[in-house]
Amino acid sequence: MRLTDRRFAALLMLPAALFLAVFVALPLLQFVFNSFFRYNPIAGSPHTFVGFGNYVRAFTSAEFGNSALRTVVYTVMVVTFEFVLGLTVALLFSGLGNRSRIFRTIFLYPLMIAPIVAGLLWRFLLIDNSGIVNQLLYEAHLISSPNQIQWLSDPNIALFSVALPDIWLTTSFISLVLFAGLQNVPGEILEAARIDGARYPTLLFRIILPLLRPVIAVALIVRGVDAARAFDTIVVQTNGGPQNSTNVLSLLVYNTQIANGNPGLASAMGTIYLIAMMGIAIIAVLTIWRPGSDH
Repeated sequence: MRLTDRRFAALLMLPAALFLAVFVALPLLQFVFNSFFRYNPIAGSPHTFVGFGNYVRAFTSAEFGNSALRTVVYTVMVVTFEFVLGLTVALLFSGLGNRSRIFRTIFLYPLMIAPIVAGLLWRFLLIDNSGIVNQLLYEAHLISSPNQIQWLSDPNIALFSVALPDIWLTTSFISLVLFAGLQNVPGEILEAARIDGARYPTLLFRIILPLLRPVIAVALIVRGVDAARAFDTIVVQTNGGPQNSTNVLSLLVYNTQIANGNPGLASAMGTIYLIAMMGIAIIAVLTIWRPGSDH
């Protein structure tokens, strides 16, 4: 059989395809399959088919609804801060040109830190009574006492506090992606706009950002999905507390399966979770990237 370019390409992709089939597709199918059953592997109870009972129970659960809302708020907050900061830094690096090489390297250092380590670090910085952040604010006379702001104990601000490690860790990723996209923006278009008298805000919002739509779509989708499944940084800081104010969907699914011993319900919650993220990703591609559009 003659080895054509197409067949050669298929052979090159075969190992990766097999890996994804064994370690991604099969576990995912098993996960969805389990959502239609009620069982407890720890107690040794048999699989009882309940149809869509687990899905009904998930949708009618106030805890699931609240966790979903917290996940949305957390994701929007993290991605918004990261995009604004990342775009600002990317524009700054692009303006500096080659002079920004050292700064780009330093700015990427947080990406090398494991999320659980970042969570422990920020817990040490924000912990009540002895946190370094409060101590610095106190010495700067911005607060009246070192324990005035209960970063991780106040339910009103705990969700924002646990988002700080995520923002600190991955803003550099957004910056890197947007900086790479800025290198492909045609300089002659910007120069022509400047000659026509366009000021920088006009260049940014009417030329640069529209040309960066595919890059922005990729960055927001990747970071949005990643932020929506945040787990380790939150667990090591608050473990879902105080008063469940940081109990996002990933923690709820984990606790439902491990602590409550209900894998069927956890699988149903996770399946809903997965479908919702896929839908949001598709909407983001169609609205931000707009494939096939020239504008």
